Amino acid sequence: MEKDRRMEDDLPAEDTMLYEMRIPAGITQSIVANIITKFSLELKNTDDGPVLYGTKENLENAQDHIVKALNERIRELENKS
Repeated sequence: MEKDRRMEDDLPAEDTMLYEMRIPAGITQSIVANIITKFSLELKNTDDGPVLYGTKENLENAQDHIVKALNERIRELENKS
């Protein structure tokens, strides 16, 4: 039991772990700039393209914001037809 506890203590707390999320196609620079500021994220360039870097919670909130922005843009384009 003592060994397990030490192993858990060596792991970073879940809220301090940082993750990467790829930016989907179709996202404008203004949306990226907005979510970086709003959700305290970093933009990193990788060999596979740009990624957002931050906590899991902030990336999940940014993902929700991106989906809403894309859905809004789709509705705008549908209404122009």
